[in-house]
Amino acid sequence: MAASTAVTHGASYLLPSPTALAVSSRRLSSFPPSKRLHLSYLRRRVNAPSPRRVVVRAARTESSGVKLGVRAPNFELPEPLTGNLWNLEDFELYPSLLVMFICNHCPFVIHLKKDIVKLCNFYMEKGLAVVAISSNSVVTHPQDGPEFMAEDAKAFKYPFPYLYDESQEVAREFGAVCTPEFFLYKKDGRRPFELVYHGQFDDSRPSNNIPVTGRDLSLAIDLALSCQPIPSNQKPSVGCSIKWHPETES
Repeated sequence: MAASTAVTHGASYLLPSPTALAVSSRRLSSFPPSKRLHLSYLRRRVNAPSPRRVVVRAARTESSGVKLGVRAPNFELPEPLTGNLWNLEDFELYPSLLVMFICNHCPFVIHLKKDIVKLCNFYMEKGLAVVAISSNSVVTHPQDGPEFMAEDAKAFKYPFPYLYDESQEVAREFGAVCTPEFFLYKKDGRRPFELVYHGQFDDSRPSNNIPVTGRDLSLAIDLALSCQPIPSNQKPSVGCSIKWHPETES
Protein backbone atom coordinates (compact mmCIF):
# COMPACT_ATOMS: atom_id res chain seq x y z
CA MET A 1 0.00 0.00 0.00
CA ALA A 2 1.23 3.50 -0.70
CA ALA A 3 0.55 4.69 2.83
CA SER A 4 -0.78 2.84 5.84
CA THR A 5 -0.15 4.58 9.09
CA ALA A 6 -0.72 7.91 7.37
CA VAL A 7 -4.48 7.28 7.16
CA THR A 8 -5.94 7.64 10.64
CA HIS A 9 -9.59 8.25 11.46
CA GLY A 10 -10.18 9.35 7.87
CA ALA A 11 -7.62 12.15 7.80
CA SER A 12 -3.93 12.86 7.99
CA TYR A 13 -1.95 16.05 7.92
CA LEU A 14 1.65 16.91 7.15
CA LEU A 15 2.24 19.96 9.33
CA PRO A 16 5.72 21.41 9.35
CA SER A 17 6.90 23.85 11.97
CA PRO A 18 5.99 27.50 11.33
CA THR A 19 9.58 28.28 10.43
CA ALA A 20 10.00 25.38 8.01
CA LEU A 21 9.68 27.15 4.67
CA ALA A 22 10.78 25.49 1.48
CA VAL A 23 11.05 28.75 -0.42
CA SER A 24 13.73 31.06 0.86
CA SER A 25 13.98 34.71 -0.07
CA ARG A 26 17.33 33.99 -1.70
CA ARG A 27 15.79 31.38 -4.01
CA LEU A 28 12.91 33.66 -4.88
CA SER A 29 15.26 36.49 -5.76
CA SER A 30 16.71 34.36 -8.55
CA PHE A 31 13.45 34.69 -10.48
CA PRO A 32 12.27 37.86 -12.22
CA PRO A 33 9.40 39.70 -10.50
CA SER A 34 6.83 38.32 -12.96
CA LYS A 35 7.81 34.78 -11.96
CA ARG A 36 7.84 35.18 -8.18
CA LEU A 37 5.23 33.89 -5.77
CA HIS A 38 4.57 36.43 -3.02
CA LEU A 39 4.50 34.04 -0.08
CA SER A 40 4.21 36.83 2.45
CA TYR A 41 0.76 37.56 1.03
CA LEU A 42 -0.13 33.85 1.02
CA ARG A 43 1.01 33.52 4.64
CA ARG A 44 -1.34 36.30 5.64
CA ARG A 45 -4.18 34.59 3.78
CA VAL A 46 -3.49 31.23 5.47
CA ASN A 47 -3.06 32.61 8.98
CA ALA A 48 -5.69 35.33 8.93
CA PRO A 49 -8.61 34.61 11.30
CA SER A 50 -12.03 34.35 9.75
CA PRO A 51 -14.29 37.18 10.92
CA ARG A 52 -17.46 35.27 10.19
CA ARG A 53 -18.75 31.79 10.78
CA VAL A 54 -18.19 29.57 7.77
CA VAL A 55 -20.43 26.79 6.50
CA VAL A 56 -18.48 23.81 5.16
CA ARG A 57 -20.02 21.15 2.93
CA ALA A 58 -17.91 18.12 1.96
CA ALA A 59 -18.53 14.62 0.68
CA ARG A 60 -16.94 11.60 -0.96
CA THR A 61 -17.11 12.41 -4.64
CA GLU A 62 -16.59 10.77 -8.04
CA SER A 63 -15.04 12.53 -11.01
CA SER A 64 -17.66 13.10 -13.68
CA GLY A 65 -19.23 15.63 -16.00
CA VAL A 66 -16.25 16.28 -18.29
CA LYS A 67 -16.49 15.10 -21.89
CA LEU A 68 -13.60 13.38 -23.60
CA GLY A 69 -12.16 15.36 -26.48
CA VAL A 70 -12.39 18.79 -24.81
CA ARG A 71 -9.35 21.03 -24.97
CA ALA A 72 -7.16 21.61 -21.94
CA PRO A 73 -7.99 24.98 -20.34
CA ASN A 74 -5.23 27.52 -20.10
CA PHE A 75 -3.92 28.36 -16.62
CA GLU A 76 -1.21 30.35 -14.89
CA LEU A 77 -0.48 29.25 -11.34
CA PRO A 78 2.36 29.59 -8.82
CA GLU A 79 4.49 26.74 -7.54
CA PRO A 80 5.09 27.31 -3.81
CA LEU A 81 8.24 25.17 -3.68
CA THR A 82 10.21 27.24 -6.22
CA GLY A 83 8.28 30.47 -6.69
CA ASN A 84 7.84 29.78 -10.41
CA LEU A 85 4.70 30.54 -12.35
CA TRP A 86 3.53 27.81 -14.73
CA ASN A 87 1.03 27.90 -17.58
CA LEU A 88 -0.25 25.53 -20.24
CA GLU A 89 2.23 26.80 -22.82
CA ASP A 90 5.11 25.49 -20.72
CA PHE A 91 4.06 21.96 -21.74
CA GLU A 92 3.40 22.56 -25.44
CA LEU A 93 6.42 20.57 -26.61
CA TYR A 94 5.18 17.36 -24.98
CA PRO A 95 2.93 14.82 -26.73
CA SER A 96 0.81 14.15 -23.63
CA LEU A 97 0.02 16.02 -20.43
CA LEU A 98 -1.28 14.62 -17.15
CA VAL A 99 -3.03 17.15 -14.91
CA MET A 100 -3.75 15.91 -11.39
CA PHE A 101 -5.88 17.64 -8.78
CA ILE A 102 -4.53 16.58 -5.39
CA CYS A 103 -4.02 18.07 -1.93
CA ASN A 104 -2.07 17.41 1.25
CA HIS A 105 -4.68 16.09 3.66
CA CYS A 106 -7.08 13.87 1.67
CA PRO A 107 -6.84 10.18 2.74
CA PHE A 108 -7.46 9.08 -0.85
CA VAL A 109 -4.48 11.11 -2.04
CA ILE A 110 -2.29 10.00 0.86
CA HIS A 111 -3.15 6.40 0.01
CA LEU A 112 -1.75 6.83 -3.53
CA LYS A 113 0.87 9.51 -3.06
CA LYS A 114 4.05 7.41 -3.16
CA ASP A 115 2.77 5.41 -6.11
CA ILE A 116 1.75 8.56 -7.97
CA VAL A 117 5.36 9.72 -7.64
CA LYS A 118 6.66 6.36 -8.90
CA LEU A 119 4.29 6.34 -11.87
CA CYS A 120 5.13 9.91 -12.82
CA ASN A 121 8.88 9.34 -12.54
CA PHE A 122 8.55 6.37 -14.88
CA TYR A 123 6.43 8.06 -17.54
CA MET A 124 8.12 11.45 -17.42
CA GLU A 125 11.25 9.68 -18.64
CA LYS A 126 9.17 8.47 -21.60
CA GLY A 127 8.03 11.98 -22.55
CA LEU A 128 4.92 12.57 -20.45
CA ALA A 129 4.44 16.05 -18.99
CA VAL A 130 2.87 16.15 -15.52
CA VAL A 131 1.50 18.90 -13.32
CA ALA A 132 -0.36 18.70 -10.00
CA ILE A 133 -2.76 21.35 -8.69
CA SER A 134 -4.24 21.96 -5.25
CA SER A 135 -7.43 24.02 -5.24
CA ASN A 136 -8.69 23.46 -1.68
CA SER A 137 -9.79 26.44 0.38
CA VAL A 138 -7.27 27.36 3.06
CA VAL A 139 -10.10 28.93 5.06
CA THR A 140 -11.38 25.49 5.97
CA HIS A 141 -8.20 23.46 5.37
CA PRO A 142 -5.10 25.55 6.13
CA GLN A 143 -2.98 22.39 6.00
CA ASP A 144 -3.49 22.51 2.21
CA GLY A 145 -2.05 26.01 1.96
CA PRO A 146 1.04 26.97 -0.07
CA GLU A 147 3.65 26.68 2.67
CA PHE A 148 2.54 23.15 3.49
CA MET A 149 2.31 22.30 -0.23
CA ALA A 150 5.99 23.22 -0.54
CA GLU A 151 6.80 20.93 2.40
CA ASP A 152 4.80 18.08 0.86
CA ALA A 153 6.45 18.47 -2.54
CA LYS A 154 9.87 18.42 -0.90
CA ALA A 155 9.12 15.51 1.45
CA PHE A 156 7.78 13.25 -1.31
CA LYS A 157 10.26 14.48 -3.95
CA TYR A 158 7.60 15.40 -6.45
CA PRO A 159 9.16 15.28 -9.94
CA PHE A 160 6.36 17.53 -11.23
CA PRO A 161 5.35 21.09 -10.32
CA TYR A 162 2.73 21.26 -7.55
CA LEU A 163 0.69 24.41 -8.16
CA TYR A 164 -1.60 26.48 -5.96
CA ASP A 165 -5.03 27.47 -7.31
CA GLU A 166 -6.02 30.04 -4.70
CA SER A 167 -9.01 31.44 -6.59
CA GLN A 168 -10.26 27.93 -7.51
CA GLU A 169 -10.99 29.24 -10.98
CA VAL A 170 -8.66 26.71 -12.60
CA ALA A 171 -10.41 23.78 -10.92
CA ARG A 172 -13.72 25.09 -12.22
CA GLU A 173 -12.30 25.53 -15.73
CA PHE A 174 -11.15 21.91 -15.76
CA GLY A 175 -14.38 20.67 -14.18
CA ALA A 176 -12.49 19.11 -11.27
CA VAL A 177 -14.59 18.04 -8.29
CA CYS A 178 -12.44 15.69 -6.17
CA THR A 179 -8.98 14.72 -5.01
CA PRO A 180 -7.37 12.83 -6.53
CA GLU A 181 -8.68 13.53 -10.03
CA PHE A 182 -6.75 12.73 -13.19
CA PHE A 183 -6.99 14.46 -16.58
CA LEU A 184 -4.83 12.98 -19.35
CA TYR A 185 -4.47 15.08 -22.48
CA LYS A 186 -2.94 14.19 -25.82
CA LYS A 187 -2.03 16.33 -28.80
CA ASP A 188 -1.76 15.52 -32.47
CA GLY A 189 1.01 17.56 -34.01
CA ARG A 190 0.29 21.24 -33.51
CA ARG A 191 -3.30 20.67 -32.42
CA PRO A 192 -4.17 21.70 -28.83
CA PHE A 193 -4.18 19.18 -26.01
CA GLU A 194 -7.43 17.18 -25.98
CA LEU A 195 -8.77 15.08 -23.11
CA VAL A 196 -8.41 11.33 -23.71
CA TYR A 197 -8.66 9.95 -20.16
CA HIS A 198 -10.59 11.16 -17.12
CA GLY A 199 -10.63 8.21 -14.77
CA GLN A 200 -9.19 6.49 -11.74
CA PHE A 201 -5.64 5.59 -10.78
CA ASP A 202 -6.75 2.02 -10.08
CA ASP A 203 -9.31 0.12 -7.98
CA SER A 204 -7.46 0.59 -4.69
CA ARG A 205 -9.03 2.69 -1.94
CA PRO A 206 -7.80 3.43 1.61
CA SER A 207 -9.99 0.74 3.20
CA ASN A 208 -10.63 -1.94 0.55
CA ASN A 209 -7.33 -3.87 0.88
CA ILE A 210 -6.76 -3.86 -2.89
CA PRO A 211 -3.07 -3.31 -3.71
CA VAL A 212 -2.11 -0.04 -5.41
CA THR A 213 -0.96 -0.73 -8.97
CA GLY A 214 -1.83 2.37 -11.01
CA ARG A 215 -3.13 -0.03 -13.66
CA ASP A 216 -5.92 2.11 -15.12
CA LEU A 217 -3.93 5.30 -15.45
CA SER A 218 -0.80 3.47 -16.62
CA LEU A 219 -2.71 1.77 -19.43
CA ALA A 220 -4.16 5.09 -20.56
CA ILE A 221 -0.73 6.74 -20.57
CA ASP A 222 0.81 3.83 -22.49
CA LEU A 223 -1.87 4.12 -25.16
CA ALA A 224 -1.58 7.89 -25.36
CA LEU A 225 2.21 7.86 -25.73
CA SER A 226 2.00 5.16 -28.41
CA CYS A 227 -0.69 7.10 -30.32
CA GLN A 228 -3.31 4.40 -29.85
CA PRO A 229 -6.99 5.03 -29.05
CA ILE A 230 -8.02 4.91 -25.40
CA PRO A 231 -11.30 3.14 -24.55
CA SER A 232 -14.04 5.53 -23.48
CA ASN A 233 -15.44 3.24 -20.75
CA GLN A 234 -13.36 4.73 -17.95
CA LYS A 235 -13.97 4.23 -14.24
CA PRO A 236 -14.25 7.57 -12.42
CA SER A 237 -11.75 8.56 -9.78
CA VAL A 238 -13.10 8.53 -6.22
CA GLY A 239 -11.92 10.82 -3.46
CA CYS A 240 -12.60 13.74 -1.17
CA SER A 241 -14.61 16.56 -2.64
CA ILE A 242 -12.63 19.68 -3.46
CA LYS A 243 -12.99 22.03 -0.51
CA TRP A 244 -14.58 25.04 -2.16
CA HIS A 245 -14.38 28.41 -0.47
CA PRO A 246 -17.18 28.28 2.12
CA GLU A 247 -20.35 30.22 2.20
CA THR A 248 -20.30 32.83 4.91
CA GLU A 249 -22.86 33.82 7.50
CA SER A 250 -22.84 37.13 9.33
